[in-house]
Amino acid sequence: MDLTALHQTLSQRRRPEDVAEMLLPLLEQHLTPPELATLKRAAGNSLRRNAWHYTSMMEDFARPAGANKQAAKAAELLEYPLPAASDASIADYADPEQVRLLLQELSPRLAKNMGHNNYLTDRLDRKARQAAGLGDLSRRQYNKRFRALRHLEEKLQQLVFTSQQHQLQMVSKHGFAHEIAYEDFSRDLFSAAFIAYYTARCNLRSEFTNQSQERPFNTVADMLFRRCRDGQPPVSALRRWVTGALPPTGSSPAPAWWAIAQVYPAPQVLAQLSDEQKGELLGRWTALLQELADVLRHTWAANTFRRDSMVVKRGDDSSTWNITAGAWNKARDNWINLLYALGMEFVLEDLCPGKVLRLMAADVVAWHQQTGGQLDPNTLVWADLPLPWEVLNGTATCTRETVAAACARAGLNAAKSGWLAPRPHQVVPFRPTPELVHGVSVSNPYLALVLRKNKVFSGKLLPDF
Repeated sequence: MDLTALHQTLSQRRRPEDVAEMLLPLLEQHLTPPELATLKRAAGNSLRRNAWHYTSMMEDFARPAGANKQAAKAAELLEYPLPAASDASIADYADPEQVRLLLQELSPRLAKNMGHNNYLTDRLDRKARQAAGLGDLSRRQYNKRFRALRHLEEKLQQLVFTSQQHQLQMVSKHGFAHEIAYEDFSRDLFSAAFIAYYTARCNLRSEFTNQSQERPFNTVADMLFRRCRDGQPPVSALRRWVTGALPPTGSSPAPAWWAIAQVYPAPQVLAQLSDEQKGELLGRWTALLQELADVLRHTWAANTFRRDSMVVKRGDDSSTWNITAGAWNKARDNWINLLYALGMEFVLEDLCPGKVLRLMAADVVAWHQQTGGQLDPNTLVWADLPLPWEVLNGTATCTRETVAAACARAGLNAAKSGWLAPRPHQVVPFRPTPELVHGVSVSNPYLALVLRKNKVFSGKLLPDF
């Protein structure tokens, strides 16, 4: 069975209803009538079935703009032949490594060292150009090529940053789902169905609300997980005759627990992995925490966030901070899950970095306060603890006891709130995916497109109509 299209959704941002629509022809002969009704209800609001057949929301994560323009110009000026667009071997200059390789080819042609881009000190004068075999180039021609290489290097730096943010945004939503190999994904149909639908649920955008965000594990995800765990149900002869359902063919394939653990590392999933697999996952999440610690440290140093309230103000780089904070919290949750799964929770006695709070929009905070809400207790804990990246690099100390005491002062249960133990979750009811414009639900997707183009609900000044 070809599951390529379903596998591709793992790195996209398809609506859960549209993923459910893709699952219907794959699963309709393998589900019980109540299960099929649950899946059909989810697919009822798919783009294929709803009244609009359209969504204004992007169905992919925002990808970094490549360096094709800068690469083509630099190659043209330095007479370096790039492959034709029809050539299958053409380099992808949205990939920072390909841009770096191109610079390594182009820079020697101008006797230039990568990273040396100062117009005053790094350009060659006439004698130096002649000595380097560039005597045929006039000063103007040389400067033009120098600028092209400098612009390409600047674009490379931007591309490295935006590519990293693109990866971290996906991790913050669905963990390592986008890295699941097709061979692991397609090993079991029910596992693939759960992974695809649950990943789509994890990728939902945040809503503008003074309540908590909706959790991704809804009744549809629960049904798919149970079917994945329990295998194919028996099919009666009467049902096969009425519905054309296929009879069971031997034993069902074992669930793809390793693939499921990339996106849903719940205790009951991790219990199915070998210690070697759990150790590998723990290593990956630990390495990611170390990488994120550097990004958080640099972003914190470059801004002046209000740590006591985490309310965003003008000039704050909230996009970088919130994406990185989301990835940190996802990695931390999964790291703690794996420590408990391996019986290594004693590590938290000596090393327990805290969560990282996202920046909140001032209007959301004001709305929350006007409706009787108080400052989120998690913010109090965050402000009370040492900075997590300092804990991870050893310049500060934070232990289980430190976190438990901070949670007690804030009136939080340290275990149930996810500060010291795997976060508990409940199954939430199915709700159709709303059409959102900067977090605000709009009933008509065509109206949503107009509002988005005109920056309505964006917090920016509206254009004059």
